[in-house]
Amino acid sequence: MSENKLSPEVKRLGWVSFFTDVSSEMLYAVTPIFLSTVLGASAGIIGVIEGIAEATASVLKGLSGWYSDKIRNRKRFVFAGYALSAIAKPLIAVAGSWVFVLFARFLDRFGKGIRGSARDALIADVTPKELRGRAFGLHRAMDTAGAWLGVAISLWILHTYGGTGKLQILLRNLYWIAFVPALVGVLFIFFIREPKRREDVAPKEPAAPRTSLGKRYWLIVAAASIGYLGFSSDAFLILKAKDIGLSITNVLIAYLAYNACYTLASYPIGKLSDKMRMEYLLCAGLLIYAFVYWSMASADSRAAVFILFVVYGLYAALTEGVIRALIANVVGTDVKATALGIFSMITGVLALIASLLAGWLWDNVSSDAPFYLGAVFAFLSAVCFLILPLERRNPATAS
Repeated sequence: MSENKLSPEVKRLGWVSFFTDVSSEMLYAVTPIFLSTVLGASAGIIGVIEGIAEATASVLKGLSGWYSDKIRNRKRFVFAGYALSAIAKPLIAVAGSWVFVLFARFLDRFGKGIRGSARDALIADVTPKELRGRAFGLHRAMDTAGAWLGVAISLWILHTYGGTGKLQILLRNLYWIAFVPALVGVLFIFFIREPKRREDVAPKEPAAPRTSLGKRYWLIVAAASIGYLGFSSDAFLILKAKDIGLSITNVLIAYLAYNACYTLASYPIGKLSDKMRMEYLLCAGLLIYAFVYWSMASADSRAAVFILFVVYGLYAALTEGVIRALIANVVGTDVKATALGIFSMITGVLALIASLLAGWLWDNVSSDAPFYLGAVFAFLSAVCFLILPLERRNPATAS
């Protein structure tokens, strides 16, 4: 592999995520509306479903990451995880109550949980340290391009057939349609070749124990965890947009704008992160999150909601790929999946707490309260990334 060329496996994994996100994002903005409109679920119930679903994925990322490192295999976790998520799509189509949706979302996130850490570790395995920001940026860009297309397809279908007076049937059919790209994504996995385990160039300083995650890793986790205490599910953003007065179609257009910004910004930001301190980019992203959530609480016009959704895409581009690249750079080769999995497990449990609290605040205080809470915790997390001594790079653990 040339000095500045990414491995073909990064691009193949990108295509897997592209087709999977076409499927998932056809449904993500629709699911809260499906639950509330068709199945009669409250905001609190939606918070429980989304929180449990995401926490399931996060906890399993920790366990599957550790086991992936132990058996020195990534691909089998990637395949099983994407296959389970694909199977979950048609299950929601036939759901008669929110309880069955909870089961299907659990299965979907179970799949995400067992694939995520192994996939991210595989990207790190095939990419030299100086290109990892770019590699994760490309993966996030392809992932989000699929999300953009998925939302566009959903929007077109709803716009074209939404006036027929059969919204319930239309929403259920979307889940059947979404199964097709999910299956294509699974088939792409057969073309991925897992590399032989390689050791990077020996460090100039004595190496830390291969199984050690290191102090800097835990400081990163601690700083990020503060933010996740307020990071409730994006389903609340969608519900808030609908609460302000946006139609289902306009909600999807706003979500489409979010994904467009996320897609366009991810790869350039990934390249930039290879050239500067990644903590600065994370801090900028968290401050943007705080701005968006604080502003969303007081937004009273459709135009404001559209603008905030676009800016929210910049937050995602500044954080999602960058935090993965940063973690991969500060831990040893044989614990990459473990490190990424533990991070996801901790932050996912916190996201569950945040979603449950957001649902309670929405139902019992006001629809603005979850957004003020999220803004405050995001700001505190941004401050932590600036004041914690994270800037020292330790070649003993970076590989």
